[in-house]
Formats: sequence, structure tokens, C-alpha cells
Amino acid sequence: MSLTLRILASGTGWSVADAVCTAGPHDRPFEERHETVSIAAVTAGTFQYRTDAGRAVLAPGGILLGNAGASFECGHEHGVGDRCLAFSFTPALVESVVAEVPGARQNTFAVPHLPPLFPLTPLITAAEAARDMGDAPKLEELALRLVGTVAATLADTPRPARTPSRRDESRISDALRRIEAHAEEPLVLADLAREASMSPYHFLRTFRQVAGITPHQYVLRTRLTRAAVSLRTSREPVSAIAYAAGFGDLSTFNRRFRRVMGCAPGIYRAGTGGPWR
Repeated sequence: MSLTLRILASGTGWSVADAVCTAGPHDRPFEERHETVSIAAVTAGTFQYRTDAGRAVLAPGGILLGNAGASFECGHEHGVGDRCLAFSFTPALVESVVAEVPGARQNTFAVPHLPPLFPLTPLITAAEAARDMGDAPKLEELALRLVGTVAATLADTPRPARTPSRRDESRISDALRRIEAHAEEPLVLADLAREASMSPYHFLRTFRQVAGITPHQYVLRTRLTRAAVSLRTSREPVSAIAYAAGFGDLSTFNRRFRRVMGCAPGIYRAGTGGPWR
């Protein structure tokens, strides 16, 4: 099978699995069904996701959304493999959480995904670190917070005005994988656009339509996520982690880390600060 699921933790009304897919362009997608409410955080690779709510390209930092009983397809037309933290919830649990979120009204998803938004980064990073450290109690807490965060984000997120073409999706998927593989290197907009055979302006506009954020934001999110996971799972010096992630100086890293993650790197490493400690 091209998909391997490893259950990491579970409880009443929820479970989370490490989902690793090795499918590629030569593997044809087939229709599947969400047995439960599905919220999956993408941590590696890209893939195409199609469901009744629409279609989207999923990349690291993005959130797949699936309603219980809904049919869907996942395809890998533009590259091989992906990895997700796949959370499953009963509709009753989701309903109970949404009822507590100010401004949230819908218990079902009207869109197929959320892009790699910065407000989601601390939560996804904490879940990645908990996965890598085998911290099941932390995953239980994060599972409930994930439902609430998704509901609150959807309440404030307008639907996209235009659906990108398949050609656009293909070219931007290549760019996303390029950034994922070389995020620590200097990545210039003009170079990324040239590799995609697009003008810089058209590339910037199309990237934002497909990925949900700009190329610069995606590079920064990728670097910060890798640095945050390393802080929690290794004992490397903060400066070494910052430089390895692609930050040219420590002060810039500290400032941007604090802005996105909610606390300084040292406090985050100690597990005593930030909204998702």
C-alpha cells in the first residue's frame, strides 16, 4: 500500500495518526470516504486534494479538512509522497468544541483546506514535536485545540475568489517542493519565478492563489517550523539551529521567532512559554 498509518494517540471521540504516503505521478487516485471528521496537518510533501467542498494543493503547514461521510481523492500529479498528522474526530466532539468558539457557526467544512497561515504555525509545530518525541498526552491536548483553532480561523477566512488552473497548481507545487527541499538557502523571487517559467508578478500572484500565502511568507514559515521542532527535539545551540534553518543572524531569528511563536526561542525550548506550550 502507498499509505501507512501509525496511530500515535487516541481517546473518546478522537485519534491522531502519523500518515505517510509514498504515491507518485504514476499512481492513479481513487475515491475514498472520510469515516469521521478529518483535520490533517501536512508536515512534508505536496498533494492534490479533491472533495465536495472544492479542490486544493496541500503543502507543509496547510490543513486538510474533511467532513464525516464525504467522498474525496488525493493525487500526486506533481511529486512523490507526503506526510501528515491526521486527526480524526466524531461529529459530536466537533460540535461541542465549535459551540464554545466565538463567531463560529458551522459544524461542517465549506472549504477543503486552510493554507499555511502564520497563526496556525505554533500549533502545527507543537504537534510535530509531540509526534517526534512520542508525547501522547500532549497530542490529546493539541487535538482539541486544533478543532477550536480551525473553527475560529474559518469564521474569519473569506472563500477564495478564483480557483487556480491545473497548470498553475502544477507549477506552484514544484515551487513549494523546491522551497521545502532548500528552505535554508537564499531563495529569490525572480529565480523561483524563472524556474516556474513565469514573470515575477504572475508567479507571486499565482503562488498566493494556490498556497494561500506569499513565497516569502512560506519560506519564513518553513524555516521557523524547522527551527521550532529542533528546539524541542535536540540540544543544539540556538544559534546553530537558527543558522541551519536559514537565518543569517541570530537577532533576526529571535525577533521573528518571538513574533510568530509568541515567546523567545530559549523559553520555547524550555516549554514554559507561547500559546501552545
